[in-house]
Amino acid sequence: MTNAAPQDASLEHVWSVLEAVPDPEIPVVSIRELGILRDVRRSVDGVLEVVITPTYSGCPAISQIAEDIAHAIDDANLGAHRVETVLAPAWTTDWITDEARDKLRRYGIAPPAGQCAQTEKPIRFLPYKKESVVCPRCGSSHTEKLAQFGSTACKALYRCVACKEPFDYFKPY
Repeated sequence: MTNAAPQDASLEHVWSVLEAVPDPEIPVVSIRELGILRDVRRSVDGVLEVVITPTYSGCPAISQIAEDIAHAIDDANLGAHRVETVLAPAWTTDWITDEARDKLRRYGIAPPAGQCAQTEKPIRFLPYKKESVVCPRCGSSHTEKLAQFGSTACKALYRCVACKEPFDYFKPY
């Protein structure tokens, strides 16, 4: 399941309704743009199923996301539904859309750099070269990490040395 394309007009309408559901922790991006919304389908019994994957298995916002989905479906009078949370495959920042990355940057959160999905990770005895985190405000790559965790566990707290502004960095994983 990877943000599957709508199969019919009714499911296409459900996708568009859910497109408007914002992430509760980062309201400038939708759950679809973040890749949390994985699939919308009809079950064998005809009930609408919405499949979501949390950004990490202990994400405290996942129950709020499920509740927001249910409210959106109820408000649109889309009928009986259930929300299914799946943990596999595990969510990755690779699922964040380019549009959402731009929205994060404009909101003041540095989006994750690079791609995370790799089939093989070589064993290394030397530290990996750390990629510089670019300041979402001034664009400088002269930044420093202040704390491993920022406003949420999936973000780290950084400060730009050039403009002196603190900002969150959405950690890649």
